[in-house]
Amino acid sequence: MLAAVAGCVPQSQYDKLAQDALHFQAQARDEQRRRDADDAQVQQLDARLTEAQASRQDCDRRMSDSLANGQQLQAGLDEATAQNARLRDELQRLGKNADALLAEKGALSTTLSDARARLAELHKAQAAAEARVALFRELALKFHKMIDAGELSVGLRDGRMVLQLSNDVLFDTGRTEIKPPGQTALRQIASVLSTVQKRHFQVAGHTDNVPIDNARFPSNWELSAGRALEVVHFLVAKGMTPTSLSAAGYGEFDPVASNDDAAGRARNRRTEITLQPEIAELVAIPLADDGGGQK
Repeated sequence: MLAAVAGCVPQSQYDKLAQDALHFQAQARDEQRRRDADDAQVQQLDARLTEAQASRQDCDRRMSDSLANGQQLQAGLDEATAQNARLRDELQRLGKNADALLAEKGALSTTLSDARARLAELHKAQAAAEARVALFRELALKFHKMIDAGELSVGLRDGRMVLQLSNDVLFDTGRTEIKPPGQTALRQIASVLSTVQKRHFQVAGHTDNVPIDNARFPSNWELSAGRALEVVHFLVAKGMTPTSLSAAGYGEFDPVASNDDAAGRARNRRTEITLQPEIAELVAIPLADDGGGQK
């Protein structure tokens, strides 16, 4: 009887063991809930990642489709990309030169300073070129429907992006009033260009070489300038900032085709909207040292 009593667990010890067991069970349940929450969060993140990857693939596909339709723009973009590659090569060469010059002292200090300045200018030129290419791609995507429909052509000329519309769509012969089809096209252009911040655009009128001579327009210069101003006023009315626009008239003196046939004259009758370069894009790329101290 005494042995049986001696083998019993005291009530206080039993209570403590029971309390500890309940505590551990509660901890286990909390840990399981945290694991379940972590698993749910991981699944949610996986789903979002899959969705983002699908969205990216869709964007890449649309960009590829749009760029395939802009052959002239693609050629210009290829040229800009090649320029970027040349800049990168020059940056690497100058970077290596700068590292070598850093190890030298005394008489090389002036040469090192010049190399650093040239390297800084090249960095600026590369950054400007990359920003320009990115903007060109963005606008090409936004205009791809008009390009595909033949309402607009987009290209590069002298490093500048040019939107080109036929005057036969915009104006009647010898007139400056914008026709309804031209108004539709310009509304679409204004809706896109008004989203481009801190950039300037020049609207330029061009004619063929058939002379005009009337009381209102003594020459094609006046006619082309009047048409450019009419387009500027229309774009402002459709939401573009007046300070971002300028107008110019070139008459027949900046042709893109021969005026010897009707097809060439039709191409020359056009209105162009040119994206003007910013100061950063006009940075001159310095010449490499020829070894004789001349730059």
